[in-house]
Amino acid sequence: MSDSHPSELLIRQRLSVLTRTLPSARSGNAEAIHQARVATRRVRAALPLMTRGSKGRKLTKAVSRLTRALGGVREIDVALLNLGELASDASVPTEGIDLLRTILQEERQRLFAELAERIDGVNLDRLQRKALAAAQDYVDGHRRSRSDPKRLKAVIKQSIRRAFALQAAVENAGGIYLPDRLHRVRITVKKLRYILEIARELSRSRASARIRLLKSVQELLGRMHDLEMLIMRIRTLQGSDRAPTLKVSADLGRLVRRLEMECRQLHVRYMGFKPKLLELCDYVTSANDRRSASAA
Repeated sequence: MSDSHPSELLIRQRLSVLTRTLPSARSGNAEAIHQARVATRRVRAALPLMTRGSKGRKLTKAVSRLTRALGGVREIDVALLNLGELASDASVPTEGIDLLRTILQEERQRLFAELAERIDGVNLDRLQRKALAAAQDYVDGHRRSRSDPKRLKAVIKQSIRRAFALQAAVENAGGIYLPDRLHRVRITVKKLRYILEIARELSRSRASARIRLLKSVQELLGRMHDLEMLIMRIRTLQGSDRAPTLKVSADLGRLVRRLEMECRQLHVRYMGFKPKLLELCDYVTSANDRRSASAA
C-alpha cells in the first residue's frame, strides 16, 4: 500500500472501511449499518474525482444504491434510539411511544429484508478491483511522482463550488426556523466536509479545524432533521386508524410539542455557528487566490 499513488490510496482506504463494516451491517448491527452508510458516502465523494469516464459513473451508481438501502434502515434505527431516550423520561406518556415503537420495528423488519438482499448482491472484492483499476487508469501519468497536482486542483475547484453552495444555503435559510431549508444546509455541509477531507489527504495536510467545525454543524443539524422525521411519523400515526383512542392521539400531540421545542433549541445553537460557517466558506472560496499568491 505504501507504493500506491495518493489517489489510489484514498480509494483503497475508503473501500476498506466499507469492507470491514458491511458484514456486521448484514447481520443487523445498528452501529455497523451507520458506519457502512457513512463509508459509502465517502466512497461516492471520492470516486468521481479519482476515476473518469463510464467506469467511474457505474461504480458511483452501484455505491449510491447501497447508500439508499442502508439509509432507510438507519433512519428507523435513529428514530428508535430517540424513542428510547424519551421513554426514560417519566413525564412522557408511554402508550403512544410503545405504539410508535411497534410500528417502527415492523417497518425496520421490512426495510432490513430489502437491505440484506442488496448487500448479498454486492461483490466487495469485485467492486474494489474495479475501483482501483479505474483510479490507476487515471493516475498512470503521475506514477513516477508522489504527488497528484492535477487531482488536487480538481478537488480544490470542487471544494470552491461546494463552499459557494453552502454559503447560498446558509443565507437562504435565514434566521427563522425553516426545517426544509435547514436540511439543505445540512446536505451542503456534509458534501463540503467530505471534499475537504479528500483535499486534506491529497495535500498531506494536517489541517482539521474546518473539518471539525463542519462535523459539529452536520451532527447538530442531523439531530434536528432526525427529530423532524420523528415528528412527521407521529403526525402520520395520529391521522391513521392505528391510534386507538383519543387519549393516545393527545399523548402523541404532547410528544410532538416536546420534540418541536428541542428542535428550536437546536436552531438557536445553529445560529451561533452561522458566522463561523460563512467565514469558512469565504476561506475555501479564496483557495485559488492563495494558491496563485503562493506560486508567485
